[in-house]
Amino acid sequence: MRNSLVDLWQSRQLIWNLAKNDFKNRYAGSYLGRVWAFTQPIVTVLLYWFVFGHIMMADKKELLTAGVEAPYVLWLTAGLVPWFYFSEAVSNGTTSLLEYSYLVKKVVFPIRIIPIVKLIAASFTHMFFVFFMLILYFCYGYKPDVYLLQLIYYSFCLFLFVLALSYTTCAIAVFFRDLMQIVNIFLQVGMWATPILWNIAMLDGEPILQAIIKCNPIFYVVNGYRNTLFTKTWFWQDSSSTIYFWIVTAVLFGLGTLIFRRLRIHFADVL
Repeated sequence: MRNSLVDLWQSRQLIWNLAKNDFKNRYAGSYLGRVWAFTQPIVTVLLYWFVFGHIMMADKKELLTAGVEAPYVLWLTAGLVPWFYFSEAVSNGTTSLLEYSYLVKKVVFPIRIIPIVKLIAASFTHMFFVFFMLILYFCYGYKPDVYLLQLIYYSFCLFLFVLALSYTTCAIAVFFRDLMQIVNIFLQVGMWATPILWNIAMLDGEPILQAIIKCNPIFYVVNGYRNTLFTKTWFWQDSSSTIYFWIVTAVLFGLGTLIFRRLRIHFADVL
């Protein structure tokens, strides 16, 4: 493990350069270029806000936030920003070895950095949307405070959790190409089950269902973003959820690196 961390640190410049090139080349050839990376998420936020905030639940917006005193569009954005990153990073991480197959076939190339490259590339868009969310937050009259520093912590949590997943999914995807379709289905379900569009406090009368939903590690991050912005609580105040999240992440990371290490000797043959 120590040698792996040392190798990653020594490859940090290579990782950074590949991540920048990945982000730049993603929309190469289109007229608007990298603008498309930000357009679709913004349209999605506006669409959900219009449908749920002005049509379906126009007279019952308090049900969506379940007692949290915040404008629905801002509360919604706080949930969608981490979800957009999770969705993009998992998708790109899963197909990373397939996309960079020419590097996988190079004997001396450290292929374990490839999922990290895709996640860092996705982080560029995520940073923009965190900034966008904060601008919206300040426009609604909220003032900066020390709690906002927790956004760094929760973004770090999200990065490590997705990396733990990606080491497993990218290795399996080399041999089982249908995995990407399965991942897309899980992402569609997860969008509604995390929850993103509604507050889990709405299930206070269903403690078993509420407990099941809280087992989703992404709920910890999404809820953390909202607690940082609105309820002003520190992550250590919910120690049980914090410990649970890091245990799950550590287990997935260990499992993912084991699967990756066992299968990597066959990557070049299959690709």
